[in-house]
Amino acid sequence: MASALQAGPGLQAMAAVTTDVLLPCFTGVLKRPVAPSHAHGRRNGDITPSHQRSITSSPLQDGMGSRERLNSASRYALRASVLPAGSSTLPIANPLLSQPFASAARVGLGLSASQFSTSSTSCSSRFFSTTSSQCLRGARSPLHVPTPVATPLAARFGLLRSSPSTTQARSFWNGLRTNHLARLEQTANNNPTSASSQNAFYSALLRANMPQILIERYRSGRFATNHNTDALYVSALKATGEFNPGAVHGENAVGGSVANNSGLTTEQLHSVGQAVAARQAGGQVAMSGRHPNGTGAKQAPLYVVVEESIGTTVFKWTKFFVIFAFIAYFLLIVLNVLMDTTGILKTARGNQANEAQPQQQKVRFSDVHGCDEAKDELQEVVEFLTNPERFSSLGGKLPKGVLLVGPPGTGKTLLARAVAGEAGVPFFYMSGSEFDEVYVGVGAKRVRDLFSQARNKAPAIIFIDELDAIGAKRNERDAAYVKQTLNQLLTELDGFSQTEGVIILAATNYPQLLDKALTRPGRFDRKVEVGLPDVRGRLEILNHHMKDVAVGTDVDAAIIARGTPGFSGADLENLVNQAAIHASRNKKTRVGPKDFDWAKDKILMGAEARSRVMREKDKLATAYHEAGHALVAYYSRAATPLYKITIVPRGMSLGATHFLPEMDVVSKNYTEYLADIDVSMGGRAAEELIYGEEKVSSGISADLRMATNTAFNLVTQLGYSKKLGSMDFMSNYENLSSETKQEIENECRRLLEEGRERAKSILTSRRKELELLTKALVEYETLTKEEMEAVLRGEKLKKLEDDASEGPPPPSEIVLPEALSAAADKMRPNGIPASRNSRHA
Repeated sequence: MASALQAGPGLQAMAAVTTDVLLPCFTGVLKRPVAPSHAHGRRNGDITPSHQRSITSSPLQDGMGSRERLNSASRYALRASVLPAGSSTLPIANPLLSQPFASAARVGLGLSASQFSTSSTSCSSRFFSTTSSQCLRGARSPLHVPTPVATPLAARFGLLRSSPSTTQARSFWNGLRTNHLARLEQTANNNPTSASSQNAFYSALLRANMPQILIERYRSGRFATNHNTDALYVSALKATGEFNPGAVHGENAVGGSVANNSGLTTEQLHSVGQAVAARQAGGQVAMSGRHPNGTGAKQAPLYVVVEESIGTTVFKWTKFFVIFAFIAYFLLIVLNVLMDTTGILKTARGNQANEAQPQQQKVRFSDVHGCDEAKDELQEVVEFLTNPERFSSLGGKLPKGVLLVGPPGTGKTLLARAVAGEAGVPFFYMSGSEFDEVYVGVGAKRVRDLFSQARNKAPAIIFIDELDAIGAKRNERDAAYVKQTLNQLLTELDGFSQTEGVIILAATNYPQLLDKALTRPGRFDRKVEVGLPDVRGRLEILNHHMKDVAVGTDVDAAIIARGTPGFSGADLENLVNQAAIHASRNKKTRVGPKDFDWAKDKILMGAEARSRVMREKDKLATAYHEAGHALVAYYSRAATPLYKITIVPRGMSLGATHFLPEMDVVSKNYTEYLADIDVSMGGRAAEELIYGEEKVSSGISADLRMATNTAFNLVTQLGYSKKLGSMDFMSNYENLSSETKQEIENECRRLLEEGRERAKSILTSRRKELELLTKALVEYETLTKEEMEAVLRGEKLKKLEDDASEGPPPPSEIVLPEALSAAADKMRPNGIPASRNSRHA
């Protein structure tokens, strides 16, 4: 068709006629107000945009029908019907194409709405595009389309419409080229929030005599506006004859101008634009109906309700709470560090629980027993605090720190409290674990605060329990903040002067773990050993704790002290307390010897598990096993004296045989070590003798472990091997050669085999006693040494459950050491001689 338009003067004349006649006619139709419609009964100005959007066209029966329908519809509805809803090209709104449409409508062309309109109830805003590759010279020159594409609308009117890939060149009446207008449009579309870009494009549209494109783009609400764009919009309204001064509200006529067809002000357009943006984000938009005539002004606001979707709401609140929690946590950390560093809380709510509080102690040295040597050393500290001039006059200096070393429960803390009580000075106590926390620098700060408070209360005593928690050896791989607390403690100890009257005491169970810089002279330069009490110390401790307990007259504290070697002061206190609880449970008025025996057995062997179900053969095998231990110990002269035998399960063991020395043992000889190996192998020897080597039970595992450890120590530490000689192999055992290690293993194996043979020899010769003792254990379950001796003599024993009602059996005298007997008689309040009941030994 392009060739047809360019061929010959006839077609050029037809194009000129179309431009001169049809174009002005169609433009006049669009500018003239449409006559009222009887079907709707309202003026054009009364038709709201929502009503105009809902107008759809139906097929026209003839030319006259199409004219009536065109006259009854507003120009807004006509454009919505004629132009496709998705059309966004500049030539569609160009007067060069819109005027022939109006002329065709005037002459009554029969058109069907379905042929050139969409059945949409709203006219979406267009994104106009203008491309240019050729120019049409002259206002009256014919239209040149290089590659025409026919559409139903173009075919009806005899017009051509280019495809998206087709470019067209057009020269406007004012000489503005289309490619420049296209560039401005592209810039405006790429920057919808830039009012200056929209202003440039609107100005170009006015210069190109395209006010309709400006109006429709402005009313879309998608592009930014300002006073300049509003003024250009009013100019476009005036150019099209749509400007209505009566619709202007407010003092600013430009900013508040209203188009007759839309009825929306600039403020309303902004509100609707926000609502449309919310709609695109997933929300729902609704217009409030309580003010139907709202224009967006202050007197008549436009109510826009944005209803967000559930997903958007959940995401918004989740984001809010996450951000709030992060900020709150960060502020809390900062606030806590600031308050802890500056000490604001000290004045607001007093001292914290983890800060040392000065205490006045009521404990005296008379309340501390079993550590006389430690009390003598600490007496010097008391004298320094009470009479410092006595030492300074002669030039002597007391140590700055005293370190108390010993096993748990020996009374280290009690000694420190007794020192403060004797001196009558404030006592500051803190544990080593109370200094450090999760925050860096808190430990060093608390050390400074502790010593500062002690100096303010001088003379005073600072006691740090479990010093190894903060004074352990430093490692070069440790972080710097790990060593801050120890470094601060070292600094405070060096900063002391002897005239300050502040003494620091510390206690630890592991002195070998302390840093050497902490124990050097000038800091903790005095070490006081607080060991386990001996038999005399245990007697003193028992008498001290029995003062507040209703003890029977038949209870001998000296015998209990002899039967509790290795007990600390805390263990003895627990022994007295457990005995009192057992007597109260049995509804006794006094705590008797059996209650103390029960408490001692519970501490030594564990609680009885009488509810555990055992087969008869397992019970019998356990009885043979324990009887083997007991008989080997009883007939071995160098073995530790027997205390009690039981086949009642206690803890993880099915039975136990316990031994107690007559006095505290400080050393052992080679024969006694061999006797220990023989006793450990006695259980295995008894099972082999009764059941055979193939049926020995797994209960011998603990016995083998004890015997192996004893033999290994004899060979590697004590030098009792004739083959290897008197040499210490333990300290350098990892570096020994494989041949030497093999020799050590051979010697240990030899000692164990010899012990097993000796135990088996004793039991073979005492087979009758083994059977008697096993039968008694199965019947009575628990036997003391005296009861075992009666069984071996063939005597009949009373059942143990009748012992409580019938009283203890006749005691057999034992000879206590003279020193222990004299101490017991001296500490007995009424001078009653000690009972010789051997059953409690």
